[in-house]
Amino acid sequence: MTDTRLIHQVSAGALEWLWAHRDGFRLETDADPEVGFLERFKPIGELALICTVLFREGVSGSRQTRLARQLLDHAWRESLDGGRMLVRGQRTEPISPIPFEVYLPFRELGYSQPEVERAAVLNHRLDGWAAFETTPTRRLGLSAFQRRFGLTPRPPEAEALHRTWLARTPEPWTVEGHIAYDITHCVFHLTDWGEHPEGLPPYLADYLATWLPVWLDDWLDLRRWDLLGELLVVDACLPRPTLDEAAWTAFAAAQQPDGAMPAVREMPLGDPDQVFDIVYHPTLVAAFASVLATSRALTALARAS
Repeated sequence: MTDTRLIHQVSAGALEWLWAHRDGFRLETDADPEVGFLERFKPIGELALICTVLFREGVSGSRQTRLARQLLDHAWRESLDGGRMLVRGQRTEPISPIPFEVYLPFRELGYSQPEVERAAVLNHRLDGWAAFETTPTRRLGLSAFQRRFGLTPRPPEAEALHRTWLARTPEPWTVEGHIAYDITHCVFHLTDWGEHPEGLPPYLADYLATWLPVWLDDWLDLRRWDLLGELLVVDACLPRPTLDEAAWTAFAAAQQPDGAMPAVREMPLGDPDQVFDIVYHPTLVAAFASVLATSRALTALARAS
């Protein structure tokens, strides 16, 4: 099994980089119409989700926990203007689920914006929200988020799962590119981002336990650090995580001295804003994978003692 200290250091470094580059999570109110105002919410929502996992697992040091809370406060106060930017986003695109998706993890951590909550309850009653065209995996995520918010999922999560790629246990050699991300996020939604590994149906857990080592080797050979990190999260969500030593050693070695994690091969160079847009996601994923794997490793040590 991989050294727990090595795994833990990845999240510590990632949080340092995220805090140092916190201004990168700002929104662009004058975004190009072709890009869309709401697209810039995605990094903030992902940040909130990862911080939720960090607080929940309780395996980070005091400095990392403090940085995570400061990051959330900064994102809520400065980037989201106390949630008012979410209201603006909902008014800009009334049927979009993005403000709801971003708001939920903040709500679970004690932040509040009543107007966003009212919009979520109203949209939940609309057939248009349930019919909103998106990928099957994201539809599963929306149903899971509705449950966590206290709403009846539309459609039910079991129905949403049936439509996903992973539910059909695809031929393993067809898992490439975005399909791999669909599989990882399907696992995240089924397990509530690692909180409930038992949410993964046994047949899917067996399928993943069989093929995950192969995928880890493939993406490690390609030095696709972003996807490798997500697959390491999937490993930590399995009933019997492997904490693959080769994958974790290479993953930790790819992390930069300042804590940033490149997406593919080497760190990009260029405009700082463009570099942030490329690097923030693999760095968040590195923190996510590290926290979950550290928690699983410590649990295994406790059981063995």
